[in-house]
Amino acid sequence: MFDPFLAPTPGPYKHGPDSKRQEGVPRGTVTKHEWRSEIFPGTVRDYWIYVPAQYADLPDDKDAFLMVFQDGAGYAREDTEVNTPVVFDNLIHQGRMPVTIGVYVHPGHFPPTAPDREPVDNRHFEYCTLSDHYTRFLLEEILPEVGKHYRLTEDPERRAICGASAGGICAWTVAWERPDSFRKVYSQIGGFNFIQDGQLYPYLIRKTPPKPIRVFLQTACNDADFDDGNLSLANLQMAAALEFMGYDYRFAYGDGGHSCLHGGVIMPEVLTWLWRD
Repeated sequence: MFDPFLAPTPGPYKHGPDSKRQEGVPRGTVTKHEWRSEIFPGTVRDYWIYVPAQYADLPDDKDAFLMVFQDGAGYAREDTEVNTPVVFDNLIHQGRMPVTIGVYVHPGHFPPTAPDREPVDNRHFEYCTLSDHYTRFLLEEILPEVGKHYRLTEDPERRAICGASAGGICAWTVAWERPDSFRKVYSQIGGFNFIQDGQLYPYLIRKTPPKPIRVFLQTACNDADFDDGNLSLANLQMAAALEFMGYDYRFAYGDGGHSCLHGGVIMPEVLTWLWRD
């Protein structure tokens, strides 16, 4: 139950054994790729694909579950605050999450137009636009390409999406726009007031019949506070709206700042909860 007087979970936060390499646990592979988008014309980006060792043992008539991550360069590594490939290896080995392929997509950028020019980042436009453009980019470009090489489920109950900060609101927007394609969300320090009209999400949630989305929100009581609003308050509003409408959700309130550390430390708990059935 949402508690408006919720006290933050105190730090410091330290990674547990499920976020560290364990002897005898099969290791998945992570490969890097490049994509030039047509939905975001002129942009180029890197993306990574994680394939668990257990994928090789799937029967031919079974598809892998799917989890997509924004800001893929950080989530695809195992020396960061989230250590996602390590957590996947451990939880899949333990049977606490299904055989899941991870797709880590980095924001697009426009290549330099001259030797003395820098690339132009397209992250804010892609993540912070209240539309179906990014959802279509995943469904029409990236996932069909990955699907050429791996068997990916099309069952929305077996598809999850995750992001941090602007990537967090992007993850929610994907599921909100297309719950027929994604129904599980993990938002870390979600930037729910980063986008024009994004602060309306709590209102929209309260005024819209509940959608079949399972969502885990994580935020921090000392998150960013600037002219677009206070991120901690924005996440509290989201949690209250989800509670009011009876969503299947959980809310983790930390005492840090705009950092992925708390959300990374609880990653094993989050994934176990998201895939609990």
